[in-house]
Amino acid sequence: MHAYPTDPHGIIFRHAALEHGHTDNQLARSVAGGQISRIWPGAYLPSPEEPLKPTELHRLTAIAAGIVSDGSSALSHESAALMHGMSLLHPRLDHVHFATGLRTGGRIDNRRHIHSGALESDDVVEVDGIQVTSLARTAADLARSQSFAVALAAIDSALRLGADREMISDALAGHRRGVTHARLALTHADPGAENAGESWGRAQIIAAGLPIPRLQHKFYNHDGEFVARCDYDWLGKLAGEFDGMAKYQRHLKPGETPFDAMRREKKREDALRRLGVMVIRWIWDDLRKNKVVPMVREWLDHCGIAA
Repeated sequence: MHAYPTDPHGIIFRHAALEHGHTDNQLARSVAGGQISRIWPGAYLPSPEEPLKPTELHRLTAIAAGIVSDGSSALSHESAALMHGMSLLHPRLDHVHFATGLRTGGRIDNRRHIHSGALESDDVVEVDGIQVTSLARTAADLARSQSFAVALAAIDSALRLGADREMISDALAGHRRGVTHARLALTHADPGAENAGESWGRAQIIAAGLPIPRLQHKFYNHDGEFVARCDYDWLGKLAGEFDGMAKYQRHLKPGETPFDAMRREKKREDALRRLGVMVIRWIWDDLRKNKVVPMVREWLDHCGIAA
C-alpha cells in the first residue's frame, strides 16, 4: 500500500497526496483494492482493521466536508453534535449537515443537508479547527427537528457537556416548527442521564405520565458505606438500571471476566435489596418494543408508589 500522508484526524486529502508525489491513478487503484475508502470528494480514509462505528465514520466524514468546504457554512445538527461528543438517539447520518446562517436556501443534495435559519455570533464555534454550531444551538436544532425522545437525549447530552440551559432556551425562542416538544424536553432535561439510551427510557416514562425518577442517586448502607449508584430511582424504593450487560463489558476490572462482573453486580443488587430497594432492568430492545413503561408501572404499584 502507498504511504499516503494523513492529517491529524487520519484523513487522506487528495491535494496533500498529490503534493507528496502520488497520482489520481494511485488513489483510484487503492480505493479499488480496498486499501483506502473515499469518504468525501477529495478525502479518503485508510481501511481500518475493524469497521468504524457509523457515528465515528460520520464524524470523520463531517470533518473532511468541513475542511474542503469554502468556510461559508458551519457543521450543524448531527454532524456538529458528533464533533462536540454528544450522545445521540436515532441520529440521521446519511448526509453531512450544514447551517448557512441564511434565512432561506435550505436544501438536500446527494451528500449534504443544508439548513437555513439565522445564526447569532455565538451560535458558531470552532472544534478541532472546524466551524460548527455551538453546543446550545446544536441541541436546540436537534430538539426541534425530531421527536420528544430525540430532543430530550440531545439536550440532556448538551447539558452534560457543559451547555448553558438559558442559551438553549434562547435558541428555542420564536415559533418555528418543533419548538413545542423541544421546550418540553428542555423543561425535563437532566445532565445526570449518562447516554441517549437513558434519556430514551426517561422520555417514555415522562410521556406515559409516570412519576419522574431521580437520576444517578447514590445509596449507602446503615454504616454509611457506599453501596451503589443507580441510573434511575423512585423515592429510594425502586431503582432502574439500563443496559446492564454492556456495563459489565465496559467496566471490567483488571483480570476480571464478564461472569465475574455479573457476580459483582449481583452482590451489589443484593445489597440494595437489603436496604429495601427493588431493582428492575431493561435493555435497548425493551425500549424499542415499548416494554419499559408497563414494567415500571407494575413495579411502582408493587412498591406502593403512586403512578
